[in-house]
Amino acid sequence: MLSTLTALLLILPLLAAGGIALGPARTSKWIATIASLAVFAVALAFSWGFPGWTDGSIAPSDLGLSVMPSLGINLTLGADSVGVMLILLTAFLMPLAVIGSFTAVVDRQKEYYAWFMLLEAAMIGVFLARDAIVFYTAYEFTLVPMFFLIAIYGGAERRPASIKFFLYTFLGSVLTLAGVIYIAAQHALAHDGAWTFDLAALATFASSELSNTQQYWVFVLLMIGFAVKVPFFPVHTWLPLAHDQAPTAGSVILAGTLLKLGTYGVYRIALPTAPVGGVELDQFIAVLCIIGIVHAALICWVQTDAKKLVAYSSVSHLGFCMLGLFALNSVGATGSVLYMINHGLSTGALFLCIGMIYERYHTKDMAQLGGLFKVMPVWSFFMVFFTLASLGLPGLNGFIGEFLCLLGCFSAEPNSVAGYPGLLGPWYALVAGSGLVLAAMYLLIMLGKLVWGPLKEPHHDAHATTQSGSSLPADLSPREIGILVPLALVCLAIGVYPKPMMEAIAPSVEKTLAAYPKLVDRYVQDGSLVAPRVDMGQGVARAQPVGSE
Repeated sequence: MLSTLTALLLILPLLAAGGIALGPARTSKWIATIASLAVFAVALAFSWGFPGWTDGSIAPSDLGLSVMPSLGINLTLGADSVGVMLILLTAFLMPLAVIGSFTAVVDRQKEYYAWFMLLEAAMIGVFLARDAIVFYTAYEFTLVPMFFLIAIYGGAERRPASIKFFLYTFLGSVLTLAGVIYIAAQHALAHDGAWTFDLAALATFASSELSNTQQYWVFVLLMIGFAVKVPFFPVHTWLPLAHDQAPTAGSVILAGTLLKLGTYGVYRIALPTAPVGGVELDQFIAVLCIIGIVHAALICWVQTDAKKLVAYSSVSHLGFCMLGLFALNSVGATGSVLYMINHGLSTGALFLCIGMIYERYHTKDMAQLGGLFKVMPVWSFFMVFFTLASLGLPGLNGFIGEFLCLLGCFSAEPNSVAGYPGLLGPWYALVAGSGLVLAAMYLLIMLGKLVWGPLKEPHHDAHATTQSGSSLPADLSPREIGILVPLALVCLAIGVYPKPMMEAIAPSVEKTLAAYPKLVDRYVQDGSLVAPRVDMGQGVARAQPVGSE
């Protein structure tokens, strides 16, 4: 049963893309809507029958097909609890993004909705991939639909935004591919030429049989590509421009799911594959996380464009997400996974809200808009709700992820009495926590400008029409309310009762970080795990006691 559902998760959006391409333009949005809702229904069924919620196991598919047997490349699919949650997030956001585009996109609709269906298939493919080449193929293919969605349907600077997005993420990913191929080649040398790209096999081999120096450089290569996709300071500069120029639905998917491919890659591949590199670079990466959190928050503080403000806030938020991962303990990593999901919900919803006022006023400039509560009270309610969720108000979804990321960082001390050893500690958490104060300031300032105060509109009647000239109500339509209500309910449910998600994430986190407690202890004792010299020319340097080579 799970094998059939796994196949349907990929086949349905691909068939929808083909049907849109072959059918008339007037049916394209309806095909995309039906297909995306069907994928969400399949994802729900898949999660209902998923057996690995309590033990962190991967539910394999029987669809393993040999693509290139001589190189060990197989179309192997499966997911653990974290992968299933991200599949649910993708399948949940996609129909909302599609329905949200009905009045915003009136030209070249066939291409638009076909690209969205291809994008959905590629993103789900990343979370289902158990083979490194399949993972990389799906990971890189997401660039193609998003490139065209930005380049064709974006704002005035859409072409430089799309090119910058493509070049940054593609070039970074090439280095990640080089790291994967290096591990596979070393595996083949150690196993009489038997190639494999199975992610679990490569992780087991690399973490146990590559030398410490090899692991260090493999981790660097893997991290470069994933860091660009996150995006991680200082390789984040493509994101604000891409977000600002993308169509509203493109921004929703970019923030909601596409950025999570980078954090998921760190969690699923980089950390378990080369744990020595994770320990050696832990404090350096944590410092970059903190710089990104504070730097992006200060930029948000001076923004006048609402969409750019939310875009830069993603850089700051994802700094918290990465900091939780590099706490290297179960508390921080659990918070990080929750943050992946919660950021997708609340930030995606904020982009939808901003897109709804853009359709009415054709501007995102906070100097031209204000006091919208007087004419759009329903929109204002949702805008306030999702802003509070984004800044981490207790009782809403954003709080629990932020709290656990900072708690994991705070308690990540050598010989910690809290029982969560690590290399960071209170000072890292305290400095990063200043980002929460800054977030509250810039988000509440945005609310103060857009929602409250005297009414300010660029045109008295501009809010009445869409691009196509059709009428829009001054406040939200039933369609728009129907898009935002499910998001609000999920944000509230997670905020009030996150326990089931935390319990499902915990076993997966324990497996991902299994190698780290002993490595952290040895690092604290010796000051380094990487020896100054290693013979890289004699094939695989066999595993030696951690901290010596």
